[in-house]
Amino acid sequence: MRSSGAAELATIPLGTGMDFVRTYEIPAKFDDAVRTAVRGVPRTIDVGRVSYREWSGEEAERYFANVGSVGMSAAVAQRANGMSKALGGKATFFYALVRVFLEWQNTEVSVQLEGLDGGEVIRREARMHDVIVANGQWHGGAMWLAPEARPDDGLFDVVLIGDITKRDFVTTAPKIYKGTYLAHPKVELLRSGTVAVDARGRLPIELDGEQVGTTPARFEIVRDALRVRVPA
Repeated sequence: MRSSGAAELATIPLGTGMDFVRTYEIPAKFDDAVRTAVRGVPRTIDVGRVSYREWSGEEAERYFANVGSVGMSAAVAQRANGMSKALGGKATFFYALVRVFLEWQNTEVSVQLEGLDGGEVIRREARMHDVIVANGQWHGGAMWLAPEARPDDGLFDVVLIGDITKRDFVTTAPKIYKGTYLAHPKVELLRSGTVAVDARGRLPIELDGEQVGTTPARFEIVRDALRVRVPA
């Protein structure tokens, strides 16, 4: 992204969750992924650019291609990355999700989204659990967090998860793998190309599975930024 090159990106899925490739139906098996890299066709996608604060307090900027989040999801990513992956990505992330949820305290969060096509700015201020800023559809080892997200429409799918309780978690957690959790009354789906998130205390930020820093954060869409090799 920083070099502004015209290279095409081929992905060999070797990560814990392998969620980026799900949106594009890129095979997870090594040999099949290599065939896609060699024989696939390019698909142009957007990416996200994020300005945030490092743990040291310095301002920083990064890009992400799949999903960014502010809140508990960032703590889940940190725990999952420090665990054994012997049970596979899905089990690793779900175990991390449960452990972190039992310790997590929801906090006051402010979210501002620029209005579409010059429309009214959307603001939300409330106790929240998580703010998911999605370019792709999958996250956290096959959690279908943004089932309607399109990585080439110039918009993020922004999922606000409100002040959920342990009971909410028990009844709704299985639905995150089916994408049906969005129907929960404490979950809201919005769309915008620019999202600003802040909180009373510093909340961790996660980008494509890596915890990188804290709030305040500003997410901006970068149109037609990458060409990804996908199955023909």
